[in-house]
Amino acid sequence: MFRKIITPTIRLVAPKRAIACPAEEPSFCEMVEINYNEASKLVEQSLMAKAKETYSLMDSVERKKRRNQDEGQALAEIRGILASMRPCNHVIQINFPISRDDGSYENIVGYRAQHSQHRLPTKGGMRYSLDVCEDEVKALAALMTWKCAVVDVPFGGGKAGICINPKEYSETELEKITRRFARELAKKGFLGPSIDVPAPDMATGEREMAWMADEYAKTIGYGDLNAKGCVTGKPISQGGIHGRTSATGRGIYHGTDIFVDDAFFMDKVGLTTGLAGKSIVVQGFGNVGFHAARYFKRAGAKIVGVIEWDGSLWNDNGIDPIELDAYKLDNGGVKGFPGAEAREDVMYAECDVLLSCAMEKVIHKANAHLIKAKVISEGANGPITPAAHEILLKNNKLIIPDMYVNAGGVTVSYFEWLKNISQVSFGKLSFKYQEDTNLALLQSVQDSMHQGGLSQINDGPNENMASRMQGASEKDIVQSGLQYTMERSAKQIISRVHEYDLGLDVRKAAFVLACEKVYDTTNTAGF
Repeated sequence: MFRKIITPTIRLVAPKRAIACPAEEPSFCEMVEINYNEASKLVEQSLMAKAKETYSLMDSVERKKRRNQDEGQALAEIRGILASMRPCNHVIQINFPISRDDGSYENIVGYRAQHSQHRLPTKGGMRYSLDVCEDEVKALAALMTWKCAVVDVPFGGGKAGICINPKEYSETELEKITRRFARELAKKGFLGPSIDVPAPDMATGEREMAWMADEYAKTIGYGDLNAKGCVTGKPISQGGIHGRTSATGRGIYHGTDIFVDDAFFMDKVGLTTGLAGKSIVVQGFGNVGFHAARYFKRAGAKIVGVIEWDGSLWNDNGIDPIELDAYKLDNGGVKGFPGAEAREDVMYAECDVLLSCAMEKVIHKANAHLIKAKVISEGANGPITPAAHEILLKNNKLIIPDMYVNAGGVTVSYFEWLKNISQVSFGKLSFKYQEDTNLALLQSVQDSMHQGGLSQINDGPNENMASRMQGASEKDIVQSGLQYTMERSAKQIISRVHEYDLGLDVRKAAFVLACEKVYDTTNTAGF
């Protein structure tokens, strides 16, 4: 007989005394739309002012080139394009039965949303969670559109989720669910290297992506040379890329580091520039939180607090992320970790930076006033509601928004997709040539010195040069590409902060930037 479908419930990944998100707060999808609407108003005003100025100076020849479009039509087109960018284009709900290991059957519910096809393929993670619903995948898909635009990754936004608790299923059952879901997505045009490319998200990883890629290659994509590009986040042996696992955490580190090193923002929140010596609290110590904590510690910051589902930890002298991760793997949680004391309300403790890496809507209008961190970096998607955002801004808190700071994952996913499409690893064709070039350079220096009678000087490569002589590895290329992307995108966001005089409202600046880029693509492609 069929089991009853599990009804989605709300879980709070926060300390025991955290206040549950009030029911009157907007849904996640409404949150994204509120943020977009606020930013699009500014973009609309700017575009209309430019259009009016252009038409006031336009001669008859230029008007003919524009098919005699008048100013009113141009302004209507601007409004039309901006309005068309808001809604989610496609959403699919998939229901299918699977046989459990005990011989019973259960009906599984999954969703995939494609927010925008202004760029293809659409891109976004796939999660397993009891919180998965249509509203959530639509919100996350929209956020992916703006996230990709901010960091100049040429994808539209997508998102998928299956409404299950993966801890309640065996590996065999999870494989059945994942493969069936991939097959159903492919049949409906929601999976393919040129159409829609999922990636890992909450409770999924390399294993699930390998199953999806294999299922696609065996079915719809059996004759497609680029079949492995239907998903990213795969194991290295299956076409994955070095550096993908830690990419989101590394991106959070780079993005936060850039803003904390900016005197304009630090003066407003009352901190000195630089991460060295800063106290850090990490909310959510999964893959993202762990890797982010590693990079922050390496930069000289101190991880004083960690918040997980089974408890919170505090140590004024710092918590070692690697030791905590090893303990968590051995014990199934952070509770009882000997390197720190158990403490409640860590999220509201005095610290310099809070990394919110758990889930959406954990900071809301009922608890935002309790946050004492000067900087909040959104490692998760949508952890702060619009009402909480306004409270934090009034309290002079710098919020580094999710659509920028956690874009490291999709940036490196783009690199993996490029690797799959080009059918070659980054740097593979140039390794030997670069090594020979460096050796020839050293030999030239050596010959010149010997001809000048300086034969006693050590003219061999030093340790740093020797380690780089063979050229950049794939991991080196990926990490440098990620850092460059985060730095360039930060400069663009900061320029919008100053252009629109937004003060500490970096989220609005990031949405403005994304809105401008998607508008330009849609407008030039033909609305």
